[in-house]
Amino acid sequence: MIGSIARYETEPFTWKSSSSQMLRRKQLIMGSVLFHVGVLVIFFGHLVGLLTPIWFFDVLGISHGAKQILAVVAGGIAGVMALVGGGMLFHRRWVDPRIRKTSSFADIAILALLLVQLILGLMTVFISLQHLDGHEMTKFMTWAQMIFTFRSGAAAQIADVSIIFKLHLFLGLTIFILFPFTRLVHMISGLAAPIRYILRPGYQLVRSRKHPAE
Repeated sequence: MIGSIARYETEPFTWKSSSSQMLRRKQLIMGSVLFHVGVLVIFFGHLVGLLTPIWFFDVLGISHGAKQILAVVAGGIAGVMALVGGGMLFHRRWVDPRIRKTSSFADIAILALLLVQLILGLMTVFISLQHLDGHEMTKFMTWAQMIFTFRSGAAAQIADVSIIFKLHLFLGLTIFILFPFTRLVHMISGLAAPIRYILRPGYQLVRSRKHPAE
């Protein structure tokens, strides 16, 4: 978060998604919709699923097994959507010479990392199907909540989980660290930009209507 704020304050004009729609519209709309919808469902699913206290689900009468099945089904569908959409966007950015020319190393690298993360996430679905009692899921909930509340001993909660889960967590935290330095920052532009316009004067571009002297 500190990195994102620093970038917005020091280099506000780099805070953008650098749209390439004018260069090639093909694959963009379908790929973008699938990718963004899938990622948003996954993001909020993880946010609610991991940070909601376990006792709250117990109060609502939602068993650990039911929550596990919901996570597998919803996460699996959203993961496939995001992977297909992300694959289309990556293919478009990698194959089209004009788009690749205007893409930075960070643009391509972060998209590749997201695709690898999605693949790892989908691999965890098959592992989760072997633990439909929800016991394994509670380990990750405890781990995430201990980190969020700055409590020690979080790593011990997931010491015995599958290596696929550990790789998924490691890459997820890596992407979180890289977030302020990539095009991913445009995700929070919807919140940051209006606040900036309210608290500070914006910028105005003026184009002269005068004809050049002949």
